[in-house]
Amino acid sequence: MSRHPTTKWAQRSDKVYITIELPDAKDVKLSLEPEGRFYFSATSGTANIRYELDLELFDSVNVDESKAAVGLRTICYLVKKAEKKWWSRLLKHVGKPPVYLKVDWDKWIDEDDEKENKFGGMDFDDMDFSKLDVGGADDEPDDDDDLADTADREGEDADMEEAKAERGKVEAALAASTNEAVDKA
Repeated sequence: MSRHPTTKWAQRSDKVYITIELPDAKDVKLSLEPEGRFYFSATSGTANIRYELDLELFDSVNVDESKAAVGLRTICYLVKKAEKKWWSRLLKHVGKPPVYLKVDWDKWIDEDDEKENKFGGMDFDDMDFSKLDVGGADDEPDDDDDLADTADREGEDADMEEAKAERGKVEAALAASTNEAVDKA
């Protein structure tokens, strides 16, 4: 008997995000049919436990424009809707959804908020940022960071000079006291 993996979903007017949480999935099989039938199967773990999903989505979908990505911990499926409209639920079945099916609040946007989340009229939902050669936050300092670093170095240089001067005074005082001790002897 197969198990059901934890599955999250979110939608936009033109697409549905389905994220299957299954670390180290092997032998992944995905199938999407135009009438909205979504099928997934894979094995996971050292015991090769079989996991399976067979979902009848709320409405028909565009199979040709839908995409899947299999990662180390999740399997993500971007399902393009056949019609640009909001679904009242993910599954065609009316009633309580299965316990393994959850809303993906990280991707969720309300119908009213969809237009507000466009960045200057540009939609970045379909962009794969992993293919871009961008570093982390501190990989490449910008001009402001350079100015701050220069100011920090100048402050450090002043502190070093002050410490050297203080050390020079201590050494001079030590030398003077040693010379006085030698003169008295």
